[in-house]
This record gives sequence, structure tokens and C-alpha cells, in this order.
Amino acid sequence: MVTIEADQLAELESASRHLENAKPWEILAWAIERYHPKLTMATAFGPEGCAIIHMISQIEPTVRIFNLDTGYQFAETLLLRDRIASELGITVEMVRPALDVPAYESANGGPVYSHDPDRCCRERKLQPMRQAIVGYDAWISSIRADQSSHRARASVISFDAKFGLVKVNPLLRWTHRDVWAYIMSNHVPYNPLHDHGYPSIGCWPCTRAVQVGETDERAGRWAGQAKTECGLHSLDSSQL
Repeated sequence: MVTIEADQLAELESASRHLENAKPWEILAWAIERYHPKLTMATAFGPEGCAIIHMISQIEPTVRIFNLDTGYQFAETLLLRDRIASELGITVEMVRPALDVPAYESANGGPVYSHDPDRCCRERKLQPMRQAIVGYDAWISSIRADQSSHRARASVISFDAKFGLVKVNPLLRWTHRDVWAYIMSNHVPYNPLHDHGYPSIGCWPCTRAVQVGETDERAGRWAGQAKTECGLHSLDSSQL
């Protein structure tokens, strides 16, 4: 796990306190002024990510944005990338593992996600992430504090020791309703699966629609398993 000097950490904590009640676009503007062009963003094209991409398109469209394409994403997710490029003028880079899905499954005797989803996430998502951030100082995430107890412990600005980068969470204090109000009022393109019972979308083998009576918007992710995160936002560096 990467460490940071005490004075640098204090600076980030001060910035986080200062930006605690700032608007997401104000947080992004601070991050862009402070770190661009060594600022990047990872997106899975969720509603939060699409809202942030729209904000970035209005502030500094040259910020590098990438998607960790595991090879298992929904077709609707991949098509959304094209809509974002067309409507927002932002081309999202696709970062992929060394092996495509057929080669990966052939090398492992079949789908790894069926018996070891943590390993699948590590090899198809987390390891490519580590390669994608080489040369950058900070990254933007789209997590919200109200999504889970783990995410509730996050700060607006912090040091991500797992990746060795400053982590910027501009939507941390927004709610699900805030995000969708922004999307609707600004005509932001979004994944049509959200209109069909998928409030949170990951890879298709490990994502299902939320069922009647389920109130957790992430209930469809790794349903029936103890797993709740891919590992990008966990504090455990051993997952890498």
C-alpha cells in the first residue's frame, strides 16, 4: 500500500473539508485546476458517471476518461459510449485486460466469475486499472455516500493508498434523486437498462434487475453472494 507524506495528507484533508458542501462541478473544477492533465476518471457508464462526464464536458473536455472493459459488459453499456461521444463530445477510452474473454475462459477452463468472482474482478478490472493510471496523480470516482456503509466512510477528497493517487468523489453527498434530477434537466445520455429495473449495472453475468421489495439499489449486483464491491473502492490493497 502506497504511503503519503503527512503534510500532503493534511493538505488533502483540508481541501476535503473546504469542499464538503461544494457543488459537484465546483469539486471537479478544483480537481481540474489542481491536477489536470494528470487527472483521470474511471467510469462504468452508470448514471453518476454519466452526470460527471457531462460536467467535465462543460469544464474541461480534455480530461482523460476511461472504461474498464472486462469483456462482460452489457451491449447497452457499450452503445452508451457511442452516444456520449456523439452527444457530449467526450470519447471514453476502453481499457481492456491482456486476454479477451474467449482466451481468458479457455485458459481457465471456463468462466471464472461462476466460481471465483473476486478473482475475475481482480484480473479483468483491477489489474487493468493499475496499468491505466500510470503517470497520473489523481482520479475521479462516481461513488455516493448513501450507496453503502463502506462508501459512507469516504471523503470528498482523499488519498487512495491502494492505487497511489488522490481520489476525488464529487457526487459523494448527492442522492440517487439528485443524480437523476441532473440527468433529466440536462438531457444527459444514460443506459436504457435503468428504465428496466437495473439501478446499478456491472458485468452481465453478475448483474440482474432489482426485484420487487428490494430497496437497495445495488441488490442486483452479485445477488446471493457476500460480495458487494468489485474492489475499486475498497480499502484492501490485497485485492490487487
